[in-house]
Amino acid sequence: MTLTKAEIVKNLASNTNFSKEKCSSLVESVVNLIKEELAEGSHVLISGFGKWSVRDKNPRKGRNPQSGTALMLDGRQVVTFKCSRKLKETLNADS
Repeated sequence: MTLTKAEIVKNLASNTNFSKEKCSSLVESVVNLIKEELAEGSHVLISGFGKWSVRDKNPRKGRNPQSGTALMLDGRQVVTFKCSRKLKETLNADS
């Protein structure tokens, strides 16, 4: 099952005294804050959950799958996520 923002809002509203509109605003604010920090190149760390960071990827050789011709793919930035030790322990507790 995929957890969506709408489900987070619904769950937050049912576990607090906030309206769905207020919860939606809070969730959007947190997501926007994370996006802004990553866009600036900063790391985002949520204790007990994990850390997002931006990493530069070098240009690399590729090929067009339709024609098979070789081409050079540009360098780019990607977001990486590393989960915390606590989260790993929680995920592996049932094993």
